[in-house]
Amino acid sequence: MNPYQKKRRWKLFLLIFAIVIGGASVIYSDFFVKKMEREEAAQFQLLVKVLEQQMKMYDNEQLTDVRETIKEKNKMDVIITKIDGSISTWVGLDTTKTLYDVDQAKEYDSLYFARQLEKMKSQHKPARMMGIEGEPLIAYYKDSFILTQLRFFPYIQLGVVGLFILAAYVAFSSARRAEQDQVWVGMAKETAHQLGTPISSLMAWVELMKSKFNAEEDPLIAEMQNDIHRLEIITDRFSKIGSKPMLEDHTVYIVIQDFVSYFKVRTSDKIIFKITGDKQVRAMLSIPLFDWVIENLLKNAANAIVNEGTITINVIENLAKEEVFIDVSDTGKGIPRSKFDAVFQPGYTTRKRGWGLGLSLTKRIVENYHNGQIFVKESELDKGTTFRIILKSSITYEPTTNTGIPRNI
Repeated sequence: MNPYQKKRRWKLFLLIFAIVIGGASVIYSDFFVKKMEREEAAQFQLLVKVLEQQMKMYDNEQLTDVRETIKEKNKMDVIITKIDGSISTWVGLDTTKTLYDVDQAKEYDSLYFARQLEKMKSQHKPARMMGIEGEPLIAYYKDSFILTQLRFFPYIQLGVVGLFILAAYVAFSSARRAEQDQVWVGMAKETAHQLGTPISSLMAWVELMKSKFNAEEDPLIAEMQNDIHRLEIITDRFSKIGSKPMLEDHTVYIVIQDFVSYFKVRTSDKIIFKITGDKQVRAMLSIPLFDWVIENLLKNAANAIVNEGTITINVIENLAKEEVFIDVSDTGKGIPRSKFDAVFQPGYTTRKRGWGLGLSLTKRIVENYHNGQIFVKESELDKGTTFRIILKSSITYEPTTNTGIPRNI
């Protein structure tokens, strides 16, 4: 199991743990809210009975004192209506809207009462009671302010905790990524430095062989020089990792063709290379880095082919979006659909001898340095795989002004 799979399992475990804690918090809060609902319902029934008795015995001062005490302790809003829906009395509510003077007469805000009554009807079942002289009345109530807050508190709590966890995760991931980047940059520059001396020695030995054996036109010497030049390019790549590359306008087909010409003579002769598509489309490229992208894709394609097969590179121009599509296809063993994303993760490899960094570096070069995209377009087991690179075309097209609509002259 590679380290990224272990980290994924840890993330999954932490996610499950957070869900369990959050779920337990919501369940406990829900239990507490329901308990308060029952207590408020009992308090409402008590208040209704006291009001009913007070209406029957309105001249009983002792009962009036009890009613006032209960009203002072009461935290609920209550409205009592007649059978026809008109308001008889109320307890609680906003005093600035329930009672004020209009021409020396006591009036109330009817719209406010209508809104409050509608809310009460939607929250709880009413209680029937008897008023003065046995008049039938209906009592309504709504949740107290504290109970209303408690209903939303667990979700607010989960939201705040979630935000903190997300912020911590992003900060930790950014710091870890920055640290990894520094390590990679340091290793790359040190590698470039270490390669400098043996490359210089190889160049000197080749020059010595050419002069000593009069081998200026020898094809083997020419291929050795090509390989040394290739080593120089690789060293230059490593030395520039961490710095912003210079992008220049190039014909995509020609750049790919030049690299394939170098690569195919160093690969099995049982593999056939084909380059098709648009030969004129252009894009902004860093040749050393883009060659690295093509090299990694071709190496993976060649390794996927067991005996003999074909590797095809198709260059397509998307005029509508002003983009360049580069499809690298092989007739190899294919990739399972579940691994389409995993193949670009550092450390992922199906080979016994390999670091699993090729496609990860490829994705980084395409997306971070060329502002493009790369993904597995399609793959079928034992049939082959197609990777697609999308780059922005450096050729812009002006829209035509002729709309096809005749104009009056």
